[in-house]
This record gives sequence, C-alpha cells and structure tokens, in this order.
Amino acid sequence: MNLPELNRPIAITPGDPCGIGPETIARAWCSAPEWTRGCFVAGDVGVMRRAMDLVQPGLRFPICEIETSAQALQVPPRCLPVLQVVPLVPALPWGQVDARAGRLAGEAVLWATRAALRGEVAALVTAPLHKEALHAAGAPYDQYPGHTELLQDEAARYAGVALAQMPVRMMLANDELRTVLVSIHVSLREALEAITVDRVLETLRITHTALTACLGRKPRIAVAGVNPHAGEGGLFGREEIEVLQPALLLARQEGLDVHGPFAPDTVFMRARQKPGAQREFDVVVAMYHDQGLIPVKYLGVEQGVNVTLGLPLIRTSPDHGTAMDLAGKGLADASSMVQAIRMARQLASGTH
Repeated sequence: MNLPELNRPIAITPGDPCGIGPETIARAWCSAPEWTRGCFVAGDVGVMRRAMDLVQPGLRFPICEIETSAQALQVPPRCLPVLQVVPLVPALPWGQVDARAGRLAGEAVLWATRAALRGEVAALVTAPLHKEALHAAGAPYDQYPGHTELLQDEAARYAGVALAQMPVRMMLANDELRTVLVSIHVSLREALEAITVDRVLETLRITHTALTACLGRKPRIAVAGVNPHAGEGGLFGREEIEVLQPALLLARQEGLDVHGPFAPDTVFMRARQKPGAQREFDVVVAMYHDQGLIPVKYLGVEQGVNVTLGLPLIRTSPDHGTAMDLAGKGLADASSMVQAIRMARQLASGTH
C-alpha cells in the first residue's frame, strides 16, 4: 500500500475521556498501523494507557510519551505516541458526564488547534466531545456548542479577524458520497430562515475552494432544493426561485461549476460513487442538517467522516458521538476513526 507521506505529524485529540473516543483511537492504532504512522495523541498519557488496556488486556501495546509533536515522526512502529498537553487527571468513570472530562477534552482541542494554526502539525483529527460535559467545564469551553465553534473562534482570533470573517461549513463524506451543509445545529425553522442568497453563495464558495484543493481540479457541485420536487416551479414553495436560482447564477458568474437546484429525493443518488460508474457530481450542497446527513449515514455511519471546511487548517472527525452507553465495555467500533485519520492524511499530503 502506497501511503501518503507526511512531513509534519498529525495530532489526534482524545475527545471526552469518559466516552469511547480514547478506545477508538487505541483500536485504530492496533488495526490500522499503516494509517496511524506519523500521528500522535495530544491529550493525557493516563487516559490513553487505560484505553489501550481496554483494547488489549494483558497484552500491552506500547504507549510512548513524547516531548514534542515532531518526535511523533520518529516513534518506532506499533507504538502509540502521546504528548501530555493537559494537566494530569485521575481515572474518570466510564460513561458519565464529568466536568473534569469536559475540561480535559476542551484543553486538548485548544492546544491542537493552536499547534495546527502555527503550522506545527499537518492536520487535526478530533474524537467526539460531550456537549454537556464541555458546558460543565466552565469558561471558556461553556460558550462553545462543539468542536466547530471552538475551532472557528480560535482560527478567527489567530488571524485577527471577526468571527463573521471566518465562515465555516460542515462536510460529511465517505468513499461514496460527499455533502456540505448550509446550516448545521439549529432547529428546522431556523434552518429555513438561514437559506438566503448570501449564505448559499458563501457555502458554494467554501465548497469550491476546499474541494478544488482536495481533488486537484474544479469540483462539480450539485445543489439540493428546499422543497419537494425542488418546488415544482413554485407550486410547492418559492425558495428555489427566489433564493437558490439567484445564488447559483452568481456562483456561475464567478466561475464555479454548480448545478441545480435539484429535487432533494434524487440528487444524492446522482452524486453517489458506484462501482464501475462515474458519479455525476463531486458533492451535494444540502440546505439543512438532516437533508444532507441522512443519505451519507444510510450508506454506513461507521465509514463517515466529518470535515470542517473554511478553516486555515485541516480538521476531520469520526461521524459518531461519545456513546456513553458503550464506554468502558470494549465494544467501540474504530472504523470511522480510521477513516477520519485516513482522510486527514490524504488532505495533509495533497493526495486524493
């Protein structure tokens, strides 16, 4: 297997230590050592030792404590390098919401984000946070609903610009389908209000820029309609006529290869990569959270990867939560974590 080579390491944050994040990282190291080579965990040594003991009881997979991120590139094969970037914490109970866990997870993400912005690491892979634990950790973490907002805020501060000048979008991707969302974690009513010409156009620009870098060529972008049958000429709603068509016209004038709006119930099939066939579109821009994520997750949630577009750094994440009900039982599936590491490595090396 010809793997993309790295000239800088990739940082992986453990997520909430009471959830399955550390276990999925340990399993990724055991099951896919070729993809984890050159990566390291930015977190807590004790957390990762406990996770590895859960994955391989009685057969210790070496945890190698490193002093700098650059040392991850020289670690012997089949070792898991960990950089202690947070204060030492006691073993926390599996499967419980704990403010100490939220703080550890938040501090690890903050350290890794700053390292990525400084260019010390090539990419950032984040295991899942628990939003309630993050909020319980207090300032500054209680102001962020999740990873995306924390990364966006830190990137804007580093660039010296207002938050509004650092727009980001979520892309969920697997080997078969990519979707980018106009809005993310808001109610459906708020999501509909967020469908404006400016926001759709901004989403198309971010998608175009990110996928051009990823694919090495101009991406073919399909846009899903808002209403059934994409409004049927205004019979089922006018968002396609009054918002989406003007946004697409402006995008085309800027040279973007955009198409639609298409009926939401069929456009994802046209953008799906099937064996022996060429997909019609490289990505679908969806209008709201469930419209875009259900098709990708239906194809296999264990293969999905969350990619944050618009940041001045590469960030991927598994497409699952902390799964507190599975934590500590040795049952976590690392497939999505392996895919997130794989995609981060490909993006960081410029391969696709």
